[in-house]
Amino acid sequence: MDIGVAVLAHARNTPHATAAFEGDRSLSYAELDERSNRLANTLQGRFGVRPGDRVAVLLRNRIEVAEAIVGCAKAGAVYCGLNFRMSEDEYRAIFGNAGARVLLTEGPLRDLAETLGAEFGMAVLDVDDASDAGYGSLASASSAPPPTVHARAPEDEFCIVYTSGTTGAPKGILFDARAVSTHAMVAGLEYGMSASSRWLTAIPHNSSVQITLAPTFFLGGAVGFLDSRGFDPGAFAAEATKQGATHTYLVPTMLYRVLEAGLERSALPTLTSIGYGAAPIAPDRVTELVRRFGPVFSQLYGMAEVASIATMLRQNDHRRIAEGRTDLTASAGRPSFLTDVRVVNDEGGDAAPGERGEVLFHTPYTMLGYHRNPEKTAETLVDGWVRSGDIGQFDDEGYLYIVDRKKDLIIRGGYNITPSEIENVLYAHPAVLEAAVVGLPDTEWGESVLAAVALRAGATLDTAELQAHCRAAGLPSIKVPGQVLTLDSLPKNAVGKIAKRSVVEIAAGKGGAR
Repeated sequence: MDIGVAVLAHARNTPHATAAFEGDRSLSYAELDERSNRLANTLQGRFGVRPGDRVAVLLRNRIEVAEAIVGCAKAGAVYCGLNFRMSEDEYRAIFGNAGARVLLTEGPLRDLAETLGAEFGMAVLDVDDASDAGYGSLASASSAPPPTVHARAPEDEFCIVYTSGTTGAPKGILFDARAVSTHAMVAGLEYGMSASSRWLTAIPHNSSVQITLAPTFFLGGAVGFLDSRGFDPGAFAAEATKQGATHTYLVPTMLYRVLEAGLERSALPTLTSIGYGAAPIAPDRVTELVRRFGPVFSQLYGMAEVASIATMLRQNDHRRIAEGRTDLTASAGRPSFLTDVRVVNDEGGDAAPGERGEVLFHTPYTMLGYHRNPEKTAETLVDGWVRSGDIGQFDDEGYLYIVDRKKDLIIRGGYNITPSEIENVLYAHPAVLEAAVVGLPDTEWGESVLAAVALRAGATLDTAELQAHCRAAGLPSIKVPGQVLTLDSLPKNAVGKIAKRSVVEIAAGKGGAR
């Protein structure tokens, strides 16, 4: 089933049920169905969009995102949701790859959108423009379902998800309709979703297509949109409570802010499921989260190429953590439904429990490939298996532990150092709020170890004290950071992950560290 068909069915069966909400605005399924029909007919009639054409969506987290993805589905268009926090150069790389026919945008981003539209031959539709030249034109479009609403085949392209550019220029990850619907079933099962679920989207919507939007609309639940600019834990908690949110997903840096703000379970009384992932999280912070909020958490591990779900540390695992299995806080969990996960040694064979190797994924919802990038696709997707680039190991219970990313390894004097091991020690210091460990060029040792930290409010910490903390935790001298860079906040990419490349650039710009 396609998302457009799912919304059409819910509009017939439960027309008054809430489909989407944002602040004081909401759409029932009947309203979402009608407005997405009008948008689909506008895309086809006014802009000449045909099945397979790409439609880009450059909006903040707002209710029109729901109309856009459903409207694109009904028109047979390939949905390209974009993060509004990217740089102009990143957008140019994206639009050069996407070949979009239409760009949906909003007032504050209209000048940028029109510049890019002129450069890449895209028509611009402003959702804040109530005139006939803008979104107001939907009023005169037909409210009937377009002829294409039932036409999309499972193997037809559905969406392109652009990466955050953590390891280079953004890549367009292409999925077909079958992958999206299959992944929606898995996400719904893993997160315990139903028609009564109310999911509050607090991360940029472009990262939530398969995890949030698709499963919620397939199941007939409600998707909420919260402005993701400058995450405020108090405002988030207030909105979650006001909206009666049952589900949400946060990245680790957001969870650190929740802990720093001193929030307890009483601040989030309606939430029954909090997903997290996208970046490593310090094990002691997981323990603290479970202590404060209970086992409502589910950690996902994967990569965008498999729509982010390959293994899950489920709520029951967090219950085990609460009961004393704190060793599981360092785990990425066990394979998700319909997913085969392997750890492969250098010889290409399956590594034994406790043996390290590269993590590979095989799922029925794997990407078709990188859009217009067959070379990169061939490197990553081999015989149906996705090469993660991560180094991991299984234990005897089938839990996967990620040691580090191959690309993040620091090689010092021929010795491989995994930054995450050092970062976990840094996070255990009571003054440290955020931490990132990177390698810097060193003429004698090849690379030196630099730790960048952001401190809790009012805390102080000098290099000698942090180094002493690392030694006391058992780190050998070769792993103790030789340099410490203290920043007000560590740089983040558009999704909220700590951007290690930017840390390296900052360190180079400062000519060292303090």
